[in-house]
Order: sequence, then structure tokens, then C-alpha cells
Amino acid sequence: MPPDNAFLHLPELQGRLTPAHASGLRLTDEVLAEWDAQARCQGLPAHWRLPDHEVEQSRREVLSTITSQQQDLWVFAYGSLMWNPGFHFGEVRRACLPGFARRFALSTTIGRGTPDCPGLVLTLQRTGDEDPQGCEGLAFRIPAPLVEDESRMLWRREMITGAYCPQLLPLPTPQGEVQALVLVANTAHTHYRADLSLQATAATIATACGRIGSNRDYLEQLVQQCGVLGIEDAYVRELAALVNAAAYSSDR
Repeated sequence: MPPDNAFLHLPELQGRLTPAHASGLRLTDEVLAEWDAQARCQGLPAHWRLPDHEVEQSRREVLSTITSQQQDLWVFAYGSLMWNPGFHFGEVRRACLPGFARRFALSTTIGRGTPDCPGLVLTLQRTGDEDPQGCEGLAFRIPAPLVEDESRMLWRREMITGAYCPQLLPLPTPQGEVQALVLVANTAHTHYRADLSLQATAATIATACGRIGSNRDYLEQLVQQCGVLGIEDAYVRELAALVNAAAYSSDR
């Protein structure tokens, strides 16, 4: 468990985050083997995920300055990391990344969907520097002695198919700006879905379900955590309304 003072700036989050040891998204060797077995059962090809050495190479390249100088690592959370970070941390803050917005634009065939009924998870899309709001989320600080092991768990989870472009970017927080790891959309990836309308996105989320749960539950957890933090996201609010309407219609 993180120390109590990790929640100094956000005491309302205490007890509202999945502990690292209980996270099904902390991809240890054993959990990763289970995911591989599930992928085989679903008929996914053997190369459904990136080889381990490519994931590790990406991690080392992006974090070379952090690890060489034995610094803490800040991680920007805008999706499931906001309630299930899956890594040990020493501090959490509010944060807002300018020029980006969260969007359900990444197709998944194993986590929140299947090959027959793919789901959608969040990614970060650039909106331009003219965007006055940016993307509100959380910033987690991983202490320097833990960076090597915890960042490896994070990379396995987020870079499992190479669908993100991990970058170190300036991230404003109420306590001051930090340099943070940000997982930006890989717009060249085959799973990237930039052309979906809000209605099509809602229809997908309302029906998809995968190994770790339903797509609708993912959205509901996002809505709940944004509510706890007082984050107002018009895109998420409108999408949730459409998904709830679709679910209500199907239940009638």
C-alpha cells in the first residue's frame, strides 16, 4: 500500500484506488502468461502482443535520463490508471495536460472486448495548444528506488501492443510543474480508431466485454473517479449519457 502521506494533496482518493498487489493489470510473469493463454483461447495470433524485448527497449529509451540520474518518475493518469494504477507510488496530485483530450479511440480484443466484439479504451489525442482546458487527470510519483521494477510493470500493461507513444512531457500540477511520462495515441497503430462518431463509440462501449470486464464498467469507473475529483469532461459526460440510453433501450 502507498504511505498515507501519498494522499496529502488528495485525501479523497484514499481507499478509492486498487492496491498494486490486488491489481489484475499488474502484468507479472504469471499474469502475462494468463493473458497469453486467454489470447490463444480466443484465436488471437501468437504475435498478438509485442515481444518482450521490444517493450523493454522502448522503456529503456524513454526513461534513459530518469534511470541514469536515479530520479523519481511521474506518470500522468487519464484513464484506468486513475483508479487502478497497478504500481507502487509515493505521491499523487491533480494534473492537467494542455493541448490534449481523452478519447475512446483504441480498439481492444482482449481486455475489454473480444475478437468478435472489440471494445474501446482511452487514449490521448492532440487538440492543439489553443485548447484552453486540456486533459485533467492525476500525476503519480514513483520513488527513484522503485522506478526500475514499477516502470517495467507499467510498460508491460500499456505497451503490450505498442498502441501508445510514451513521452516525457511537462505536466502542470497545483504544486508545481513536473516532467511526466505521458502515453499519447499511436495514430499509426492498427487498433487506432480516430474516425468513430460519438454514437458509434457509445454503441461499442454498451455491448463489448472482455477478460477484465465490460466496456461499460470501464466508462462508469471513469465517470465515478472524475466525479470524486470534480473533473468536468463534456466528452465523457455526453458519451456516458448515450451509453446509458442504449443500455436502457436494450433492457426494455
